[in-house]
Amino acid sequence: MAKFSNPLGGEFYVDNRLSVNLLKQRRAVLEKDKDRFFAVDGAEGSGKSVFAQQIATALDPSFTIGRMCFSPAEFKRAVLSASKGQAVVFDEAFTGLSSRASLSKINNLLVSLMMEMRQKNLFVIIVLPTFFLLDKYVALWRTSGLFHIFTKAGKRGYWVYFNKSKKKLLYLYGKKDYTYRNANIPKTGFKGVFFDKYTVDEKLYRARKKIALEDKEFGDDDEQKYYFQRNVLLKVLKDELHLSYDKISVLLAEYDLKLDKSSIFRAVKNNTKLKRGEDN
Repeated sequence: MAKFSNPLGGEFYVDNRLSVNLLKQRRAVLEKDKDRFFAVDGAEGSGKSVFAQQIATALDPSFTIGRMCFSPAEFKRAVLSASKGQAVVFDEAFTGLSSRASLSKINNLLVSLMMEMRQKNLFVIIVLPTFFLLDKYVALWRTSGLFHIFTKAGKRGYWVYFNKSKKKLLYLYGKKDYTYRNANIPKTGFKGVFFDKYTVDEKLYRARKKIALEDKEFGDDDEQKYYFQRNVLLKVLKDELHLSYDKISVLLAEYDLKLDKSSIFRAVKNNTKLKRGEDN
């Protein structure tokens, strides 16, 4: 195992083969005007966030918790303010987000910042529950590789790496069933172990992460406001103008708003249970 130091004065160890690869990636970014965008995924509690910290610090010895982001706004700000060769981690990017609109918002943000990442020659690491949540373009063409973190017999600390070509096949053939193994997905021999060692202040990290996850549970204010107003409008069309669900669907389609009858029914029904500012 190769030994590294972090800005807090602590030490951590990285698998030798991985260490050599990371240093090679660092030289490529700094000397050849490139960037690197890695995905780190795994089940809850597998240690993926700790692993992301470790590879970020190995790639960028100046990495601190200030560039460990827990929201789209933090991530955008960190990318825009980062200097050449610095690492930025977007931790738990999709955790707590259930709506398709929320997932699209994160993916659109990633795409919009791609040019900035490349121009600044950054190392960007996104931590997420599963690689398959990424937009197809981002997953296939912009991620440099995927580190899949997993446990064995309940013990955390294991990783396997899918390079650019193998993670494309993983995405294409594994996304349907969210599987990392089937006959069409090539096996990878690049794997190893890591130790449960934080490279940033653990107490501060846990406090910031707790606040961020609690915020996500309440959702995005603008998005909640939009859905509340939409549902009120649908209820007015149904109850006040006495339009059928079919007629409402046809009316919305005339304005390029596609909403089927069952969705309209659920929206109107839910609206009877809601008051603005209350939980569903």
